[in-house]
Amino acid sequence: MAVVDVPRLPFRPARTPRPSRPARPSPLAAAPPALRPAPAPRRRAVAGAPARRDVFVDAVRALATLAVLSVHWLMPEVTWDGERLGIGNALAHGGAWTITWVLQVLPLLFFAAGASAAYQLWRPGTANGPDGAARLPAAGRQGAARGLVAAGRDVVRRRMPRIWKPVAAFVGAWAVAAVVLVAAGVPETAVLQVARIAPQLLWFLGVYLLLLAVTPALLRAYQVWGWRMVVVVVAAPFVVDVLRFGAGVEHVAVANVLLGWAVPYVLGIVYVDLVRRDALPSRRTLALVATGALAAMVALLVVGPYPLSLIGMPGDAISNLGPPTALAVTHAVLQVSVALAVRDVVVRWAQGRGAALVGWVAGRSMTLYLWHLTAMFVVLGVVLLGLGTPLPASWSADWWASRPLWFGAAALVLGALVLAFGRFEAGAPRRAGARSVPVSSGGRAPSTAGGAASRPAPGRARVPAGR
Repeated sequence: MAVVDVPRLPFRPARTPRPSRPARPSPLAAAPPALRPAPAPRRRAVAGAPARRDVFVDAVRALATLAVLSVHWLMPEVTWDGERLGIGNALAHGGAWTITWVLQVLPLLFFAAGASAAYQLWRPGTANGPDGAARLPAAGRQGAARGLVAAGRDVVRRRMPRIWKPVAAFVGAWAVAAVVLVAAGVPETAVLQVARIAPQLLWFLGVYLLLLAVTPALLRAYQVWGWRMVVVVVAAPFVVDVLRFGAGVEHVAVANVLLGWAVPYVLGIVYVDLVRRDALPSRRTLALVATGALAAMVALLVVGPYPLSLIGMPGDAISNLGPPTALAVTHAVLQVSVALAVRDVVVRWAQGRGAALVGWVAGRSMTLYLWHLTAMFVVLGVVLLGLGTPLPASWSADWWASRPLWFGAAALVLGALVLAFGRFEAGAPRRAGARSVPVSSGGRAPSTAGGAASRPAPGRARVPAGR
C-alpha cells in the first residue's frame, strides 16, 4: 500500500469516536488443554508504563527463602574436642521431624521458579518477540525439537549473569577464607569440614538450570497434552521409586534429582496458565487436593521404606531429599495446594504490611540463600573455638532460651554478608511508578510481566493479566 504524505493542518479536526473493541482474550485462553504462546501485541506498549508483577509468586519465594534459613539454623548440633568437629542434627530427636513437614519448603522455591520462567516466556513484548525471554517455537514447524533446544539454551543464557556472578563471588570468597583461616591458626580439620558443607547449597542452582533448559519443552508438552502432561510429570518419580525399592534398581534413583523437583516446577507453570485464564481452583478443591496429598503421605509412610523426616537425618537408611522420593513429591503437591488455598491472604499481606519484607528479601534471595550457612558457621566458630563454650543440649531449657540470641547473631552476620556480597546479585531495576511490590531475586528467574496482582478483588485476590 502506498504511503501518502498529508499536509499539516492549522487545527486538529475532530475525530469520530471509534466504537470500543471487545477485550481480547488472554493469550492462553484457547480451549483447554491447549496452551498457546502469547502473540505479539497489536499496539506498542506506552513508554514508561509500569510493569506489573505477580506479588504472590514473589511473596512465596521470599517466605520460602526465610523458611529455608530458619530450618537450617535450627539444625546445628556441634561439638568440638580440640581436634575435630562432631556434627549432628537437632531435628533428629523425638518428634522434631514434624518441623521438616512445615519448614522444608524447597518445593515452593521450585514452584516460584517455574511460575517465573512461565511468565517470562509468555510475556507479550515487541513485534520482535517475547520481551526478556526466548521465543517459543510454534508447534508443527520443521526442526521444532532443535528449536526447543535452542530456546532452552537461550533461557539459560539470559539467566546466567544473575547466577554466575554471586556464585563466583561465593566460591572465591570461601577459597580465600579457607586459606586465611588456616594461616590465622584455626584448626585445619575444622576449616576443611565446614568448607565441604558450605558449597552443598549449590545443588539447587544446578537443578534449577537444568529445569530452565527444558522449560520450553515443558511448555510445548503442556500446550499439546494439557493436564495429561502434568499427570505424567507427577507419576514419573513414583515409577522411579517402584524400580528403586520394588525391583532393586538402585541406580535409577538419580533420575529423581530432576524428576522430583520438576513436579513443583511444572505446577508453577500450570499456575500461570490458570491465572491468565482466571481459572484457579476454588479453595474447596485445593483443600481436597491437600487432604488427599496428606493421606497419601501417611499411606506411603505405612507401606514404604520412607523415613518420617523430609530432610536427611543421621542414622536414616535413606533421605527423602537425596534424591527426592515419592514422599517428598507428595509433600510438594501438599505444599503447593496449601499455598494456593491461602493465596488471597498472602497477596493482601504482601501488598500491605509485608511489602517491605517481600521486596527486601526478593531483591537479595540469591545472596541470602548462598550465605546463610556461612553466617551460621561464623557464629558456631565464635562460640565453640573463640569462646570455648559448648552448645546447649538440643531441646533443653538452655537450648530454647538461647534461640533468640542464636537467631539474632546469625541474622546480624548474614546482614553483614549481604551488605558485602549483595552487589553481585544483579536484580532487575524497578521503573519509576511501578505498581508492583517486589524486585525479583537475581539468581532465580524473576516473576515479571503479566499476571501480577495489583489490587485483590473481593472474594478472590485476582491477578490480572499484564500487557
